[in-house]
Amino acid sequence: MEDSFQHKGLRNKLVDEIRRKGIINERILNAIGKVPRHLFMDSGFIKFAYRDQAFPIGSGQTISQPYTVAFQTELLDIESMHKVLEVGTGSGYQAAVLVELGAKVYTIERQKELFLKSQILLTSLNYRLNFFYGDGYQGLPTYGPFDRIIITAAAPEIPSKLLEQLKTGGRLVVPLGTTQQTMTVVEKLGDNEFRYTEHGSFIFVPMLGGKQ
Repeated sequence: MEDSFQHKGLRNKLVDEIRRKGIINERILNAIGKVPRHLFMDSGFIKFAYRDQAFPIGSGQTISQPYTVAFQTELLDIESMHKVLEVGTGSGYQAAVLVELGAKVYTIERQKELFLKSQILLTSLNYRLNFFYGDGYQGLPTYGPFDRIIITAAAPEIPSKLLEQLKTGGRLVVPLGTTQQTMTVVEKLGDNEFRYTEHGSFIFVPMLGGKQ
C-alpha cells in the first residue's frame, strides 16, 4: 500500500482546490492532506483518487467527494476527543478524516462486504476506531450518548433513535431528503429541544435500514 511523493503532491493540490471552494478550517484541510484517498478506492478508479469527485466503491455505494467530506466535517465542529458516531462507514474515508481530527470514532455499516473491507483497511493504516456491523437507523445505544453524529447517506427523515443518542449540547449532521438532499445540522438544546439549520443542496446514495 504505497503512498508516494506523487500521491502526496496530488493531495496537496486537492487541499488547495477544496480551500478555494470555501473550506476554511485548517485542521480539516490538514486531515484531508494526510489521508491516502487512493487506498480507499477500487483499483479501476485509483488514478482519479485526487479529483474532487465521488466514485463507486461497490455494494451500490460511493466514496464521497472530498469537498463534501470536508463540508460535513466542518459543520460537525469536531474537537479532539469528541465521541463521534458515524452512520455509514462506506469506504472508511470519512472515518479516517475524523480520526485525524482526534475524534473517538464509532462507525456502523449495514453492508457486510464494506464493513469487512473498511475494517481491514483502516486497521492496516493504523487508524484506531470502533467498528460495528448493524442498522444505522438504530445507532449504538449501548455506546451513547455521542458528542457528534454524522450520517453519510441520504436520510428521508432523521431517525428518532439517533436524536436520543445525541448529547445535550451536541450536534448531528445529515443530508436530509430523497431525490436531492439538504445538508442539515441538528443541535440538541435540551431533552426534547432541537435547533435545525440548513446548509445547501447535495446528492447522496440513500440510507437504508436493516443489515445486508
